[in-house]
Amino acid sequence: MSTVSVSRKGTSGRSLWSRVQPAVVVLLTAFLLGLPLWMMVVTAGKSQAEALSPSLSLPSDWQLWQNVTEIFSRGNITAGFFGSLLVMVPSVLIVLVLGSMAAWVLARRSSKAMAVAYGAAISGVVLPPAVVTIVLLLRQIGLSGSVIGMICVYAGIYMSTVIFFVTGFVRTIPVELEEAARVDGAGPVKIFARIILPLLVPVLSTATILICLYVWNDVFYAFFVLSGSLDTLPLNLYSVASAGLYLNNWHLIFAYIILMSLPLLLVFMFAQRKIISGVTSGAVK
Repeated sequence: MSTVSVSRKGTSGRSLWSRVQPAVVVLLTAFLLGLPLWMMVVTAGKSQAEALSPSLSLPSDWQLWQNVTEIFSRGNITAGFFGSLLVMVPSVLIVLVLGSMAAWVLARRSSKAMAVAYGAAISGVVLPPAVVTIVLLLRQIGLSGSVIGMICVYAGIYMSTVIFFVTGFVRTIPVELEEAARVDGAGPVKIFARIILPLLVPVLSTATILICLYVWNDVFYAFFVLSGSLDTLPLNLYSVASAGLYLNNWHLIFAYIILMSLPLLLVFMFAQRKIISGVTSGAVK
């Protein structure tokens, strides 16, 4: 009887923890993510005097709209926004198209040469780019400080990420689909555009979000490559902060960060169901 009672207590304890565990994980995640977001929002709504010592307390008088208005008048938000778009959109398109095409070829070849080529192609995931070498090379070919040079840098940096994601997914696509298309007279370009590319939408959606986040928030590579020739949102924030315009103005800095993060946040909010459903279908596939 004692053994049975102990077994029942152990089972009830495990079942209680199994019911509580999801709620604990959700609360812990919400706390870790929500705490910095809360601090950013309340600091952006404070006056300069209150924001000198950032804290979690609410502002005595919300001034978020006034801070946003001041940023638009002094921070060149519009120029930075269109500059970021000018760099991000072509970079993402080039990486997705060329990376998915390369991944398709690498996934369908099983020779040793292709295995070496695949290893070299995904080496960029773990090997950091040499910034000094990149800047010197761009100067030699006349692309330093240009939008084209910056797009080429982003395409080279994040091409490995797309190849890494897409190659494994392509291997799950039946080869018979391509063989049937070849029998009907379709060439490689038509097979890729009509058959392979539509099936890659789930994994390309995830890769698009990741690369957009990297490029949109990048200040390190843009600082060395663009050299002030183009305004982007991260570069603009860095320049005005380092120049003393927002020195000790934490309310303006946090308000700027909110505005800078808002476009991609809205895109993710509206596209998250499609992205998640696509990733799930890809996993099931």
